[in-house]
Amino acid sequence: MSVAEDWGSDLPDGYRPGAKEKFMNPKMREYFRLKLLAWKQEIIAESKLTLSNLQQENVAQPDLVDRASSEADRALELRTRDRQRKLISKIDAALRRIEEGGYGYCEDTGEPIGIKRLEARPTATLSLEAQEAHERNERVHRND
Repeated sequence: MSVAEDWGSDLPDGYRPGAKEKFMNPKMREYFRLKLLAWKQEIIAESKLTLSNLQQENVAQPDLVDRASSEADRALELRTRDRQRKLISKIDAALRRIEEGGYGYCEDTGEPIGIKRLEARPTATLSLEAQEAHERNERVHRND
């Protein structure tokens, strides 16, 4: 079953947004909604697997080096899960913007973000130009 079928979408198989169609038309919004939902589902599935692995590895290891290595692996896995939890929040925010009609438009300028950028980063809230300006401004303030 495809993602479109999972969420009851009638989006044509193989559909990809094109530059020639009206920006953020219903079909394009549905495409990104499904993309975000599939990404979220994948992250949740990975999280469940990690939780299962962490519970199984909860065995005390007698060797100090093995124990240290295991703890380092565990800490890395927990940091990764925390990043993914934050990513789920961004995905949920993007899904809300789709519902409210603001998805795909730059929060700073109101201009379209661009299909290629949204394909690469579906949670983007800034156009490429606005993101670059934001990062330049961040560097300037960090160096103060």
